Amino acid sequence: MNPLDLINITTVSLVLMFVGALGIIWLIKPLDKIIMFAIMEAGFVLAVVSFKYLDVALAIALFGPISTIVFLLSIIKVNEIRKRNKEAEKVV
Repeated sequence: MNPLDLINITTVSLVLMFVGALGIIWLIKPLDKIIMFAIMEAGFVLAVVSFKYLDVALAIALFGPISTIVFLLSIIKVNEIRKRNKEAEKVV
């Protein structure tokens, strides 16, 4: 048995999704989480393509950047709220 037989598009997509999910959980910095989210999303698109759902892959490719922008906006808003709360604690 050739060890390269284990490397196919499905296993690569599963590894990408698993690494991205673990990175989102373990990493602390928000920008690192966005990078891991992009890796996880790439693995998801690859899995959808490997199962030949090309219409779904097209929809994911269209909505993927929108979800990343929403994720960025939520991180910015959370950081603003944390900063405002820290300033309120200093005043009191």
